[in-house]
Amino acid sequence: MAAFARRKAQRLARPDPSRKRALDARAAELVRLLNARERFCSASSCDGRVVVMDTNGTGIQKKNCTWLLVTHDPCVKGDVMAALKKATGDVVFKFEPFVLHVLCQELQDAQLLHSVAIDSGFRNSGITVGRGGKITMAVRSTHCLEVPLSHKGRLMVSEEYIEFLVHVANQKMEENIRRIDRFHKGLERALEAADTLQKLCVPADTLFPEGPEKSHSVYVRRRKRWTAQKQAEPSRELEPHDDTESSLGLFTEIMI
Repeated sequence: MAAFARRKAQRLARPDPSRKRALDARAAELVRLLNARERFCSASSCDGRVVVMDTNGTGIQKKNCTWLLVTHDPCVKGDVMAALKKATGDVVFKFEPFVLHVLCQELQDAQLLHSVAIDSGFRNSGITVGRGGKITMAVRSTHCLEVPLSHKGRLMVSEEYIEFLVHVANQKMEENIRRIDRFHKGLERALEAADTLQKLCVPADTLFPEGPEKSHSVYVRRRKRWTAQKQAEPSRELEPHDDTESSLGLFTEIMI
């Protein structure tokens, strides 16, 4: 516990490494909520963005790219067209959804976050255990978008297609915002339930009474069921409330 607290203090004391040296607005409340708990420490975050970048013929590697447009809000075709006027190489239009990396003191803490993330629609989320036992929970989604627009400075698509891409990206941004909101609300409920259990002196492993291996199998079953439903109804995106095996129900059962 002391080692985690020391690592957390060191990390939070560092300057923000992002380009704008500050948290994104939508991620800020989540980061503050987690960092206020001794068992969690934010590592990195991005609340979702539309990016137009010139890869300069070097491939899509951010350190070698020229960023022509970056916005964390819905954009319009005019913004993209203005950015393209500055292009000299291969330009890519991207939508990158919300991502959050959190260091966790114990595996059960990461499992709590993972459950909330999956139920909120962030179905590419996962837990890693690194050297020295460092536990990291990554909140990730799959609704990305990446489309090439120009090659060697020459526009390869029509303005009509760019307008269509902007529309699709804005739809993804709106869904991204809804998922962040669901995750924030779900996390608040889960943390409150965990705090209540702690006050009642209920062992922490009550959150996952069957152990991490059994809990992991719950995630596997949930993902398989979601995949099967997606295949059965390809035109319908499964929403988190369709998942009847919600982990938050576990907290309710414990409280009862």
